[in-house]
Amino acid sequence: MPSLRKPADVSLLPLFLAAAAYLIGSISFAVVVSRLYGLPDPRTFGSRNPGATNMLRGGNRMAALWTLVGDTLKGVVAVALARALLPADAAPEAWLALCALAVFLGHLFPLFFGFTGGKGVATAAGILVTLYWPLGLGTLLAWLAVFALTRVSSMAALSAAAAAPVLAWGWLGAGPLSAAVTVMSALLIWRHRSNIRKLLSGEEAAFRRR
Repeated sequence: MPSLRKPADVSLLPLFLAAAAYLIGSISFAVVVSRLYGLPDPRTFGSRNPGATNMLRGGNRMAALWTLVGDTLKGVVAVALARALLPADAAPEAWLALCALAVFLGHLFPLFFGFTGGKGVATAAGILVTLYWPLGLGTLLAWLAVFALTRVSSMAALSAAAAAPVLAWGWLGAGPLSAAVTVMSALLIWRHRSNIRKLLSGEEAAFRRR
């Protein structure tokens, strides 16, 4: 008579952490900060993007700064929490990559704000610097270099998004983390499709030097 085998005990912790990462990403700091400052909803003016750049266009620098800090920390907290709690013997890179994607998707499609989120630049930066700080730094330098030359935030973001997968595959090698970075970059570029159309038509606005 064949012996009965019990199914493997699969921990739900990684799935719980991925769900928590998505919920962390779903906190739209642009909307929260706007409400705290008594400002219009950032989804109703300018580019209608709930992010730091659009908040800056609204004229309140402190609100834009807090939005930038909050959106960046989402990526930092979600990835750091997953790294600290994931067991070392259960394909940690794969689960870490899933949590990184989850917080990014939460920012893009936030549960708490009608699935209308930002474009993901600041949150991606927080994710990358926590996954592997040289990767985050290299991507940031790409953003700064292009912005310094063009003064166009979307051009800098697109350039950084293009650079991130190249750096990831070069430094981290083939694996789930590099794959996750590639997916995030593709989503970030897709979220900038309206900006791409404006760049091609010469209509994209640049920030003026002051």
